[in-house]
Amino acid sequence: MKTLIKTMLLALGTSISVGSFAQDKKKDTVKINPDPEIKKAAKKVGNKTAEIAVKGASAVVDKTYKGKAGPNGQTIYIDNKSRYYYVNAKGAKVYLPKSKLKNKPVTP
Repeated sequence: MKTLIKTMLLALGTSISVGSFAQDKKKDTVKINPDPEIKKAAKKVGNKTAEIAVKGASAVVDKTYKGKAGPNGQTIYIDNKSRYYYVNAKGAKVYLPKSKLKNKPVTP
């Protein structure tokens, strides 16, 4: 019984001391406001990366609709719930009803 109490007190003391270290908030970091052009370029790179990643995952996981295209000629994918979508410039899936799909132009 004494061993159990000693162990519990040791665990309690350790948790209290660890909790006090987590409360230490130092404000010694310097905030840097980046150039707006750098922010713009970083956002553009991030959007393109997201678009490529989502398109790659969609090409592997979902089926492509060969005869139809999106509003601006985008590739149409069909997910596992039979919903039609395309990937926009920001990497987001935009779902469309079948009536909004356009026929792909036929190249001779």
